[in-house]
Amino acid sequence: MRIYLLSICLLLALPMWCQEKPADFSQEIFKTDLEIKMVGIPGGKVLLGQPKSKMPDELPQKEVEISPFFMSAYEITHDIFMVFRDAEIDLDEDGNPRVDGVTRPSAPYEDPVFGMGKFGYPAAGMTQFSALQFCKWLSEKTGRFYRLPTEAEWEYACRAGTETPYFFGKKKKELLDYAWFEKNSEGTFHKVGELQPNPWGLYDMYGNVAEWTLDQYHADAYSKLEDGEKDPWIKPTDLHPRSVRGGTFKSEAADLRSAKRIESTLDWKKRDPQIPKSFWWNTDSPFVGFRVVSPAEQPSQQEQNQFWALVLGG
Repeated sequence: MRIYLLSICLLLALPMWCQEKPADFSQEIFKTDLEIKMVGIPGGKVLLGQPKSKMPDELPQKEVEISPFFMSAYEITHDIFMVFRDAEIDLDEDGNPRVDGVTRPSAPYEDPVFGMGKFGYPAAGMTQFSALQFCKWLSEKTGRFYRLPTEAEWEYACRAGTETPYFFGKKKKELLDYAWFEKNSEGTFHKVGELQPNPWGLYDMYGNVAEWTLDQYHADAYSKLEDGEKDPWIKPTDLHPRSVRGGTFKSEAADLRSAKRIESTLDWKKRDPQIPKSFWWNTDSPFVGFRVVSPAEQPSQQEQNQFWALVLGG
């Protein structure tokens, strides 16, 4: 039995303390031919940060434990985000626009992706609030709880059981097989899933667009964690900075490391002329998108309500 478990762990690129991997599934988007492929991520431990890093916010390294969950194999695409954004697309069982109290994004001041690509390309340029509202809409529409990943979940899923700077090792030249970044992107993001996935079947974890997480960004976040802490989450208290992961199509190789942390800034909506500035769109961040996760153990409705009240302020 021990030999069998070892073989399974090696085949799936799981650490020796791996837990059972939840079965992958596809989440259909009602009344469309669209779906979100959800990859089962086994529970386990991860060593956050990078040893001897030159970036203080990646230290000190802390080992934490992560519960099993599902993560979307791809960044959420423009096609899927548009079903949420446009009431004329999000129809009810009778083909009529849904009247369900969903708060939808206001029209962006300008094209949030500046013509870089829409159908099959990652949705981008939205605020974290916008990404969270999408998750709430998806949860209500499907009956399954969806949210953004925590920073710890994101790094755990990205590393896929590895401790090297990249999930494939240390050689930066190999990034060309896995990431759209400054060396190969030609200054634009690309359709999701065109390059190779990480060992756990997640595409574009490096480059293409950076991805929102749930956490408030603190440069000293790891110093506040306890070794062995389970499912850590730095809960939000301020609008900025929030934590973003993965690097972008503009990033240098060093900024695509699994441990690399990015903080959001008000400069991402600097040219927004609205007063107050939009909660939904960042006029100056066509390089930011998101992917969704869903806990293997689903929270109760009361727990979900408490979560949305915390992250959306009501």
